[in-house]
Amino acid sequence: MNHNDKTSVLIVEDEADIRELMTLHLKREGISVIGVENGEGALELLETRLDRDPFDLVVLDWMLPGVSGLEICKKIQGRFPILMVTARADAADIVLGLEMGADDYVTKPFEIPVFVARVRALLRRVRNPAESGETVFRVGSLSLNTDSHDVFCQNVRIDLTASEFKVLAGLLKYRGKVLSRGKLKEIIEGEGVSVTDRVVDTHVFGLRKKLGSCADVIETIRGVGYRIMGV
Repeated sequence: MNHNDKTSVLIVEDEADIRELMTLHLKREGISVIGVENGEGALELLETRLDRDPFDLVVLDWMLPGVSGLEICKKIQGRFPILMVTARADAADIVLGLEMGADDYVTKPFEIPVFVARVRALLRRVRNPAESGETVFRVGSLSLNTDSHDVFCQNVRIDLTASEFKVLAGLLKYRGKVLSRGKLKEIIEGEGVSVTDRVVDTHVFGLRKKLGSCADVIETIRGVGYRIMGV
């Protein structure tokens, strides 16, 4: 979080009308917004703001003139949360963006409420990082306690396998972020255990079946992985 009380977002988008539309709606949310139209200007600004009032989030267009959004993503990953905005909707492109350091993505054309919701979700993660030691996660009527290994849906206890629990705990821990099947494999795997993409999907299928009315919190991102939205 930046040193000021107000949340700060940088929008890097070369299309002026889109940049202005995103800026308008984020300002309505009480967010301070700075917009730039090219990668060079973005990198210069990000460098000056790294130690002094760093941005809470960078909204980054993939297709920029000069330095591309993907190049910027590689340079700043781990230093600023990144929401990639892209017209490249192929699963392979989305995976590439996530692997290069993007925390989430929105594909063009997008609905403004969806864009604002993604921004809110990422900002919540900034304010409540996974490293905070949180042990109880709640989304709607679903709750999970990492200490007691209890899972409840509408106050009814749900019995999960160890792997199903790991998947759900991982999704809740990084709620708002898309977790690739590769990331979920890492979460499930232990010593001497080999996990495939099909096994990950099988665990998610079983998890959804057991969660019943709470299953709809798990969103499938086709060709990429899974995500839980909400708080």
